[in-house]
Amino acid sequence: MTTELTGLTAQELVDGYRKGEFGPVDATRAVLARIEETEPALNAFVRIDAAGALAEAEASTRRWRRGEPQGLVDGVPVTVKDILLQRGAPTLRGSKSSRTDGTWTQDAPSVARLREHGAVFVGKTTTPEFGWKGVTDSPLSGVTRNPYDTSRTSGGSSGGSAAAVAVGAGPLSLGTDGGGSVRIPAAFCGIFGLKPTYGRVPLYPASAFGTLAHVGPMTRSAADAALMMDVISGPDPRDWSGLAPAPGSFLDGLSGGVRGLRVAFSPSLGGQVAVRPDVAARVRDAVSRLAGLGAYVEEVDPDFSDPVEAFHTLWFSGAARVTQQLSASQKELLDPGLKEICARGARYSALDYLAAVDARMELGRRMGAFHSTYEVLITPSLPITAFEAGAEVPRGSGLRRWTGWTPFTYPFNLTQQPAASVPVGRDRDGLPVGLQVVAARHADALVLRVAHALYEAGVAGTEPVALG
Repeated sequence: MTTELTGLTAQELVDGYRKGEFGPVDATRAVLARIEETEPALNAFVRIDAAGALAEAEASTRRWRRGEPQGLVDGVPVTVKDILLQRGAPTLRGSKSSRTDGTWTQDAPSVARLREHGAVFVGKTTTPEFGWKGVTDSPLSGVTRNPYDTSRTSGGSSGGSAAAVAVGAGPLSLGTDGGGSVRIPAAFCGIFGLKPTYGRVPLYPASAFGTLAHVGPMTRSAADAALMMDVISGPDPRDWSGLAPAPGSFLDGLSGGVRGLRVAFSPSLGGQVAVRPDVAARVRDAVSRLAGLGAYVEEVDPDFSDPVEAFHTLWFSGAARVTQQLSASQKELLDPGLKEICARGARYSALDYLAAVDARMELGRRMGAFHSTYEVLITPSLPITAFEAGAEVPRGSGLRRWTGWTPFTYPFNLTQQPAASVPVGRDRDGLPVGLQVVAARHADALVLRVAHALYEAGVAGTEPVALG
């Protein structure tokens, strides 16, 4: 029963609770046992609250017995990336510079919505320091590893969340994505990850990385992500840039398939990206399946060159801002790579920053025009599969920063578009491959519907994995 429960989706857990086949305490105990089994090898958690989770599960069990569930995910075990505030739990953001003596009285908006719907909070997951890079290691918590091969990285910066979901340590997790930080680890760990349209999921406190930073669900299916979006996308007055309520249920919007959908497939962004053959093949196979399901697929590239310099200006400036108030002694504790980009970010002028904003707006204009013809853009999530753990870039690649191997992800943080990574198979080494689905701003439901069609067709899928 324990193994079976950790393999269930959130929807399957709720269905089981409703039918009385098992209860939230059973599911929570199963997840805690799975964490105990996998955590020494993975290092996906910075905090585990077994006692608190069981108390929440017992309260949920009483509600279900009365036939009065509190919400859509009552009794479902969830995890939270340690960037987001959670009441009663320290939020250390992967940094030794963070204070541990706070009162921790507030939930981030997404955490608050999950709590209102009865979720069971199991623990907080690892992040690189302040979420600054595309892999998950930090001076505070060390290296988080990939469940498919523990010598490899889980990706980042939501790597702890991705690894936890992949091994069955809770079916739902909250991640953040400022340049790919939900989609990168989702691709490396073989799970589903959605970066919603900016503002669709409220954020508080505001990120130092500004409007690049999104909050999104990390799950084992597109349907579970839609369920989670129905919970976490409600407005919150603390986020001045949050959007109005979604027009309908994301879960209800999954049906309809892809027949007649205009899909652009860009395998390499017009030859700008060198994609490994195994990755290219798995993604192309999945796109062919979409065509077989009735989508109109055309191999065509969006009209933009690599916007990495604009992204760096905004990202490095944000990093400098997030560490600006630290003392000299605190700054000595920082990840060396973070210190480097902070120093670079502090040298940018206001005019440099505004020039990057101009480049961002032009990219958004181009993508807006592109989506007037094509409803969906498909690319690989990443050009590679997971590389060695503890490194920012693959050994021998000649790359300097994590943005060198994530050219498919950060452009769509600049444009604020919804984008998801869907697991579409493995490479010859057994490592997961991700396909990215991108749509116009506010078309989150469409991204989820396309991804769900791939799951329904058997192209996409995630099962809890034994450690590799």
